[in-house]
Amino acid sequence: MENGEGTEENTMKQLSTELYRNRYMDESDCLRENVKLWETGAEDCRLPQRSTLSHKYSYGRALIISGCAGFSGAPVLAANACERSGAGVTRLMIPESIYPIAASRCDGAVVTPVASTEDGAISRTAAETILSALRKADACAIGPGLGLGKDAEAIVTSVIRKADCPLILDADALTICGKKMELLSECSAPLILTPHEGEFRRLAGDLSAGRLAGALQFTAAFPNVILVLKGFGTLVCSGEDVSVNPTGSPAMAKGGSGDVLSGMLCALLAQGFEPLFAARTAVYLHGLAGDLACAELGEYCVAPSDLIRHLPAAFHAVR
Repeated sequence: MENGEGTEENTMKQLSTELYRNRYMDESDCLRENVKLWETGAEDCRLPQRSTLSHKYSYGRALIISGCAGFSGAPVLAANACERSGAGVTRLMIPESIYPIAASRCDGAVVTPVASTEDGAISRTAAETILSALRKADACAIGPGLGLGKDAEAIVTSVIRKADCPLILDADALTICGKKMELLSECSAPLILTPHEGEFRRLAGDLSAGRLAGALQFTAAFPNVILVLKGFGTLVCSGEDVSVNPTGSPAMAKGGSGDVLSGMLCALLAQGFEPLFAARTAVYLHGLAGDLACAELGEYCVAPSDLIRHLPAAFHAVR
C-alpha cells in the first residue's frame, strides 16, 4: 500500500463474508463471494515521521472551495480540520458575503473572499480566480455549504474539468454532479466522492441490494472514482477493492461531521499520500476522533468542532 513516502506491505485484514455480515451488514445487503473486503485497522493508517529539514511547503497546499450565505459553518469546519490534519498551507475560498463571519472563526487558514451573487453564493465571475488557485494546489475539496444555484453549478463544473490535483467532491458538489453525471467521467485527476446515503441516491447510486452492492456497482460504472460511502461501517471503495471502517458512533450523527472529514482528506491528499490510503486513513481517524469525543462528552453532546479538538489524540493513537 502506498502512503506517499513509498510502498509498504498491505497489512489490512481481509474480512470473511460471515464477519462482515455479523458486524456491519443490513438486511438488504447482497454479498458477492469474489469481492476483496478489508477492515481498516490502526496499523493501516500509520503516517511517516516528518523530516526535521521540512517547511510548510513540504506538506502541500490544500484548497477548499465552500460556503454561501446561511452556511458559514461548513467552510470553517473543513478548513480547521484540514489545518489540524497536517496540511502545510490551507487556503479557503468563500463568497465575500460570508467573509467576515467565516474568517474570524478560522484558526490559521488563508481565507480568500471571492465575488458573490445577490443571494450570497460564489459567483461564476470568480471562476478564473478559483482556477488560478487550483493550478497551485496539491489537493482540492469543493462542495460543503456551496449552494445549488446556477453559479455554483458553473464553478463545480469548471473545477472538475480543470483539476489536475486530487479532487474531493462533497455535499452540494455531489448533488450538482447528480444532475450532470457525465462530469465524473470528464475529470482527469484522482476523484474522491464522499456521499452519505441520501447524496449517493442523488448520484443515481442503487442501494436496493445494500450498501456494499451499491458501492461496487457505482465504482464499476466510474472506475476513476474512489467512493467513500458514509454511515455505520463507512465503505471506501475503489473498483473491486472495498474496505469497511470500524470507528465512529452515533455521537457523530450531526450536520457538519462530513465537513470535518472533507477537510481531513484534503489535508492528507495535499501532503502527497496516495488517494486510496488517504481516504481510508481520513475515515478511520475521523471515526476515532468521534469515539474519543464520545468517551469524554457522551453520545448526545458531541459537536463537529469536538471532532477537530480530538484529532491530535486520534493521530497520536495510530502513531
